[in-house]
Amino acid sequence: MNNTKTTKPKVLAGTVVSNKMKDTIVVSVESYEKHPKYEKFVTKRKKFKAHDAGNTKQVGEKVEIVESRPISKDKHFVVR
Repeated sequence: MNNTKTTKPKVLAGTVVSNKMKDTIVVSVESYEKHPKYEKFVTKRKKFKAHDAGNTKQVGEKVEIVESRPISKDKHFVVR
């Protein structure tokens, strides 16, 4: 019997920050969470590189990205 686990891929929503690379966009994702020690709500931002075949997205657009197999060294998401 095969004991492989399948998990749902992460889906993140963010804003396109850069589209200057070929078939790649940079998406800034914001999360709003409570600081563990000071208990103040803080906005955290993280940038992800995502595969965008044909460079269809423009800077400023809201997009959804989905986790996928590694496409390059630091590109692990695909534009939905």
